[in-house]
Amino acid sequence: MEGVNQEYLDNLKSKVKDRIKDTELYQYKGSVSKLLGLTVEVKLPGLKIGDLCYIETYTGEKKPAEVVAFKGDVAQLLLLYDGAGIGQGSLVQTNGKPIIIPIGDFLLGRIINPLGEPMDGKPLDTTGAEWRSIEGAAPEPFERPIINEIFSTGVRAIDSCLTMGCGQRLGLFAGSGVGKSTLLGMIARNSDADVNVVALIGERGREVKEFIEDALGEEGMKRSVLVCSTGDQPPLIRQKCLQAATAVCEHFRDQGKKVFLMTDTVTRCAMAGREVGLSIGEPPTMKGYPPSIFSWLQKVLERAGNSSKGSITALYTVLMEGDDISDPIVDIVRGIVDGHIFLSRKVAEMNHYPAIDVLGSISRLMSSIATPEHKEAAGKMRKILALYRENKDLIDVGMYQPGTNPRLDIAIQMMPQINAFLQQRTTDIVSMDTTINTLVQMMQGVDI
Repeated sequence: MEGVNQEYLDNLKSKVKDRIKDTELYQYKGSVSKLLGLTVEVKLPGLKIGDLCYIETYTGEKKPAEVVAFKGDVAQLLLLYDGAGIGQGSLVQTNGKPIIIPIGDFLLGRIINPLGEPMDGKPLDTTGAEWRSIEGAAPEPFERPIINEIFSTGVRAIDSCLTMGCGQRLGLFAGSGVGKSTLLGMIARNSDADVNVVALIGERGREVKEFIEDALGEEGMKRSVLVCSTGDQPPLIRQKCLQAATAVCEHFRDQGKKVFLMTDTVTRCAMAGREVGLSIGEPPTMKGYPPSIFSWLQKVLERAGNSSKGSITALYTVLMEGDDISDPIVDIVRGIVDGHIFLSRKVAEMNHYPAIDVLGSISRLMSSIATPEHKEAAGKMRKILALYRENKDLIDVGMYQPGTNPRLDIAIQMMPQINAFLQQRTTDIVSMDTTINTLVQMMQGVDI
């Protein structure tokens, strides 16, 4: 080895010794002792909660499952997919690690499942990828920078009256069929985020392609990563979808990028968690949800936000079954996030899109990040909307006589202009500065 640096050789030997020391030279294999639905009981030494295991079928196929509980000396696993081919005594093995997925710039424009596998039929080049666990920790409270930068969504109704900040988390609450996916697509195309990450949880199979082609479009897809789990898949893989999408966001945030996370929907994710909890014997509470799902949601949603490197701005869609605002998931998410946007069925029925109920929505950080002129103009618009709504029945039936209330006269006069401002076609591209300037000019001189 003449000419080779001795120090280099010593370092190389040291690394090889450490690698051999850390490498397990044996591997335990367990066996299936019981299978009930998607729950598998396994005897395998050394397992811990969260470990990913593979169960070998009689045809040689390996089915992924995660350790979720222990019952005496038996581990309870939940299958991530179906259990076809698994029988009594099927072999089980694990690498002792949780679910890890490959993340990098190669994911932009792609659609993956919660295990990091491509779903668009194309191979995934993971060269130089960061392999990251989908389980992560939220940034430390005192390490989170204060939110002081405006996040532009490109949607006038949000940017004007519900202004978001970089690193803010908002809930988007709506019933079915009032334009949630369309609004998410508008924001994905028009926002000033560097990277969009979209978690499609429990969606109908046909809606995935529709969301990509109709809502996102070619421009939106170029800077987006889709993590998808359709409604026909088992509950655990649906629950993991939000965690996987958040892990992708954390990777890009660590690169110093401005990331936007959209989740459609948290409700279906919570429903999947309910199935998981009940299947392992947790007691049901409100609407059958086990207690663990509420702390789980708090933990996952806290992972978004600012860090010392970058930001994750998040919009979590919550499906209100029967437009019920007292649903426990609606309540828990509304209590966690930094504001809420309500989509109103009544507004949608008037062909007003996006169907945002401005008076029923709020951004808790708008007062901290908007300019005084912007806040004053937005406040005037809210007063006009509230005054008109309060007297709408009288106006509609012709019982109000103009001149009776000067403030209401101003509201009636300005409502067509305000409605035109709040409505927006999906193809319209509007900058934040244009929106604010239009709002300030519209409310200039209005005394209400």
